[in-house]
Amino acid sequence: MQTVFETFLERISESIDEVNFRDALADAGKHLGLPTFAYLVIPAKSAEKPRLISNYPLGWTSYYLRHRYDEIDPVIQRARCGGCPFQWRQGCCGGNATQAQQRMLNEAAEFGIASGLTIPIHDLRGGFAALTFAADERNPAFLRAAEKYELALQLMATCFHVEVRRTTADDQTIDGIRLTPREYECLQWAVTGKSTYDIATILGIRRRTVAFHLDNTKEKLGVRTINQAVARFSASRRITRR
Repeated sequence: MQTVFETFLERISESIDEVNFRDALADAGKHLGLPTFAYLVIPAKSAEKPRLISNYPLGWTSYYLRHRYDEIDPVIQRARCGGCPFQWRQGCCGGNATQAQQRMLNEAAEFGIASGLTIPIHDLRGGFAALTFAADERNPAFLRAAEKYELALQLMATCFHVEVRRTTADDQTIDGIRLTPREYECLQWAVTGKSTYDIATILGIRRRTVAFHLDNTKEKLGVRTINQAVARFSASRRITRR
């Protein structure tokens, strides 16, 4: 478990897009016997679309988002009420399910999503998300894995949420040029005179990952050296402060 967890943390810390995050969690889940997952972020404003990182069947995820099932999903509704992980199955709502909810659950089961373990995530910024590991039935192997790794999965979910939020946050700009949060972060440390080795140590990532982000930054800014990128960054900040 420790090796799986450490590898997972390293991979999400180096992830630069949703594909990287999906693959990192999929591989970790596969090693733990929980290969199918969906990470759903519910926006604070109802007019905004939810964010989904998942390896569920594409036909189902597209259908789910298109019909805004997050608004009626009984699993998501329960997750909103508390922070404790819980297991569920297709008939989890019993007689309390509305016709629309029961139809949604039946449709999900047709895609092999009939039971699962859901981990609610309520962050300090007031955000809400849920990470679900699902199966086509409540088979003994799935139940054993869900129970055995529940605490570890809760920690993994929190780390995943924090890294996704940081990486996919609003891009930083320099003279109107958009940088990813990690590119901007690496450049900020370079401005203070830190080397790629120093930055890697500070951020807890590999040196080659820092170099990758700085190379992307130079390309976006249209410069050849990191010193030129630093100079452009500093100049843009002076203009901003005027």
